[in-house]
Amino acid sequence: MAAQLIDGKAFAASVRKQVAVHVRRLKVHYNIVPGLAVVLVGEDPASEVYVRNKGKQTIEVGMNSFEHKLPADTSEADLLKLIDDLNKDPAVHGILCQLPLPDHLNEDLIINSIAPDKDVDGFHISNVGLLGTGQKSMVPCTPLGCLMMLRDHHGSLSGLNAVVVGRSNIVGKPMANLLLNDSCTVIIAHSRTKNIEALCKQADILVAAVGRPEMINADWIKSGATVIDVGINRIPAPEKGEGKMKLVGDVDFASASDVAGAITPVPGGVGPMTIACLLANTVTACCRANDLEEPEGLTA
Repeated sequence: MAAQLIDGKAFAASVRKQVAVHVRRLKVHYNIVPGLAVVLVGEDPASEVYVRNKGKQTIEVGMNSFEHKLPADTSEADLLKLIDDLNKDPAVHGILCQLPLPDHLNEDLIINSIAPDKDVDGFHISNVGLLGTGQKSMVPCTPLGCLMMLRDHHGSLSGLNAVVVGRSNIVGKPMANLLLNDSCTVIIAHSRTKNIEALCKQADILVAAVGRPEMINADWIKSGATVIDVGINRIPAPEKGEGKMKLVGDVDFASASDVAGAITPVPGGVGPMTIACLLANTVTACCRANDLEEPEGLTA
């Protein structure tokens, strides 16, 4: 059986189109332009590329993009002052501080200094608590993207068995909470889980977010299951030439595709959904700030 491919790149393009429609509605009917502020401290090359892509896509959907690039030796006090200014700025509806931060900065302190209603990354402790108790919150972008694709593929997720492999605060834990809120029966597996292979094989939905290249193969997967591969790992690709690298997920795509009912590829699966959901979260934050109807289909 060849698994159906869940095309995250195409799905993300569809989400961005929906976001653009809502942005136009806000402009035309309410004279409001959603604004996203991204703060980058230091010169990490991967972060710089990511921030550049965020800014480009923000502008493409018609929103305002505010980029703040700070030197690596920026003091904690100066960064907190910038975030405080952004919290108070009515033109800014979403704030994202690109991680990782330089070692001398306290990430938890910085994240929790962002106003919860502008925390479009969904990392603030208040949003974590709201999500964990099934209340309205800002939701982390990558798990939100996974949920959107799962809802699109399955319709209702109610009653399905889901296994999330990975317990990070960014993906694993919020993903499990989102699935619980959609009435799945959820197991979180991790590096110390006993009989992890057998647990995964019970899953109607298997979300791999463990950060180990091609750890999960066909033997771990229930026939017909939906597999969402969040992993992005760079490994040697000798078939491409000496010193060449390639991107792979946490799932052995080739073998898993013979067993799964549907699967996301790497690259081109979950990855493109992250920025698309960041834009969706910014529109949601803008609507909430102005007591307007939230965009249907773009929230959890």
